[in-house]
Amino acid sequence: MNAIVLDIGTYQAKAGYAGEDAPKFSCPTQLGVAGSGKASKDAMDIDQRQFKAGIGALETAMDGMEVVSPFKDGVLDDWEAVEALCEHLLKSQMRLNTEEHAMMLAEPSHNTDSAREKMVELMFENYNVPAVFLAKNAVLSSFAMGKPTSLVVDMGHESTVGACLPGYR
Repeated sequence: MNAIVLDIGTYQAKAGYAGEDAPKFSCPTQLGVAGSGKASKDAMDIDQRQFKAGIGALETAMDGMEVVSPFKDGVLDDWEAVEALCEHLLKSQMRLNTEEHAMMLAEPSHNTDSAREKMVELMFENYNVPAVFLAKNAVLSSFAMGKPTSLVVDMGHESTVGACLPGYR
């Protein structure tokens, strides 16, 4: 059972297998959304809002489509959009049976408890994953460089965050 790593950033969302050098798939975090209508093969119809995910879907014009981000102030806020984004990455792109893979979620250092709980709830209830592990982006960056102690400056699309990771004792 390979664990899946899911990193939803304010600019780009990435998904892949743990232990590999790079993500398998990435797409813009922004989604196209229309109030209602027939869903195309690139769209997911969730609660009367039709979402289009992925760079190819966003390049195709659709009457009444608006481009939205699931983030508000750097924290996931629009959970219908998050669900559509996860559906696109995990089901459409990776074609996973999520019930067979543990999930590691990368999260911003300033993530709220409610956003963390909602994301874990989404993984367990919608995707039936057997296990979820949450890791701060700064910790993942440090470990990727083989350093248990570091100063990480994470310059992202919407914010810059600094984190000091003390060594283990």
